[in-house]
Amino acid sequence: MKQKSVDLSLFKANGFDKGASAIKRILWYYTNAFFVKPSWNVFMGFKLSLYRLFGAKIGGGMVIKNNVNVKSPWNLVAGNNVWLGEKSWIDNLDKVILGNNVCISQGALLLTGNHDYTKPDFPYLNNQIVIEDGAWIGAKAIVCAGVVVHTHAVLCAGSVATKDLDAFCIYQGNPAIKIRERVIESKTSK
Repeated sequence: MKQKSVDLSLFKANGFDKGASAIKRILWYYTNAFFVKPSWNVFMGFKLSLYRLFGAKIGGGMVIKNNVNVKSPWNLVAGNNVWLGEKSWIDNLDKVILGNNVCISQGALLLTGNHDYTKPDFPYLNNQIVIEDGAWIGAKAIVCAGVVVHTHAVLCAGSVATKDLDAFCIYQGNPAIKIRERVIESKTSK
């Protein structure tokens, strides 16, 4: 049987709803490049205002470190007390929903888009990501499209979540596998 080939010249980037007009996407590109993402801007309140101006729905107490990249703020919903670590990247061609008290560590990637490698035109396969309350995505970890990280789950540093993560469980590896339960002590640290 003769195999067909991928032909990237057939790819149509306009084949899905980007969630915003071309003008809004261009304005965000430059606003993000010059005012939100750069490390010179340490003013989180200003960054949050710009995210909200471009359609992000963000609760109180968000912490945004330097060099965070959010591709499409109009596709971001974040609860209260969410932390976005340095160089984390929310590549949200689709919705990314972050619950309360979610921690996205340094260099983590939330990747809502992919391609259908079975088709010659390599079309987009986008799907939302949901990270529920109290979950922690470790440094340089990747959460793939369609994944739900259930409440208080942990994805260890450098790990890749390709499937849903169970509540109160710790996952590690590529692909990530459950390695143990997450137990949270009743006392707070001094």
